[in-house]
Amino acid sequence: MYDFKKIKAAVIRGGTSKGVYLLAKDLPSDPEQRDRVILAIFGSPDARQINGLGGADPLTSKLAIIAPSERPNADVDYTFGYVGIATSDIDYGGNCGNISQGVGPFAIDEGMVSITEPVTTVRIFNTNTNKMIEAQVEVKNGKSVTSGDFIHHGVPGKSSKILMNFEDSGGSRTPHLLPTGNVQDEMTLNDGRTIKVSIVDASNPGVFVKAIDLGFTAKELPTDEITTLKLLPLMEEIRAKASVMMGLTQTPEEVAAGIPKVAIVALSSDYATSDGVLIKKAECDFLARTKALTVMHKAYAVTGGICVSAAALVEGTVVNEVLSDAAKRTGVVRIGHPSGVTPFQVEVQKNDRGEFILTKSLVVGSSRRIMDGFVYVPN
Repeated sequence: MYDFKKIKAAVIRGGTSKGVYLLAKDLPSDPEQRDRVILAIFGSPDARQINGLGGADPLTSKLAIIAPSERPNADVDYTFGYVGIATSDIDYGGNCGNISQGVGPFAIDEGMVSITEPVTTVRIFNTNTNKMIEAQVEVKNGKSVTSGDFIHHGVPGKSSKILMNFEDSGGSRTPHLLPTGNVQDEMTLNDGRTIKVSIVDASNPGVFVKAIDLGFTAKELPTDEITTLKLLPLMEEIRAKASVMMGLTQTPEEVAAGIPKVAIVALSSDYATSDGVLIKKAECDFLARTKALTVMHKAYAVTGGICVSAAALVEGTVVNEVLSDAAKRTGVVRIGHPSGVTPFQVEVQKNDRGEFILTKSLVVGSSRRIMDGFVYVPN
């Protein structure tokens, strides 16, 4: 008698992240038992995740649970989870746009959707935000296409394009695109400083502040000493206080691990990526740095990118004040981050009540199935 259970799994790069993709039917229906199994799959809690599939990094300790959807307008249901590395926590509080990029190809390759060539549209219902995502995936011979000419900054080589449309993504966790009703709010920091922040909820809720107001440039890199010692604790403080301001928690101490997002932003200028590549001022529309759990994100989260891009097109926000004039005209927002530049196409309008609403949020992504088979979970 074996002392383990075999569970079908795939390790897939989605965007600039990597995750373990599982079928809901292969997991226990009881949430507590399910999470124990998932923690065992990832090897958590352990700083190295040495006994599981986790990569000991916030960008690789991610989970996608996929099931056929019973909703008439969706092909599959998709649940995202941040799996704790040194902790036994799994955060289901929001979606991950990078891991979302792998859902369409996974569903195609697992035979969960009807195939059309050369492009198959997969309708995805994200259970974390109760929002729809439409993925247009290149298909050949009944399987998703991986290779192509698309350069995805933060990912080596070239890939096939996946067009992602995050539908009706305004108000993912709160009722409105602007949860406080204001384009800017004041926040008092623990050191006594008062700063201006913009709180926006699109795809995932986020809070944004000008880097210059904190004494930074938004050119900082994940490996910089100043990032670890000074910037990250300050960003975490802002994130926790914003969670209370937008009604997600009662106290800052209750803030979830991944939600809300937080970023510092600045006017576009020349800067060097983590790989030493020079990005010219004209190649992006503003600079931004965000967090991935306890560290600086090595690129920029897709859902976070939708949120900061939406904020950029809401007149009067701190992001709008650093946005290039070209992006304000076209709605194509190019974010300069530690790995390069990621473009988003967004559209913000006002409804008949004068409220800002997000009517379009598109991003081009990519994905690659790295391996699949069975993961062995101890009984």
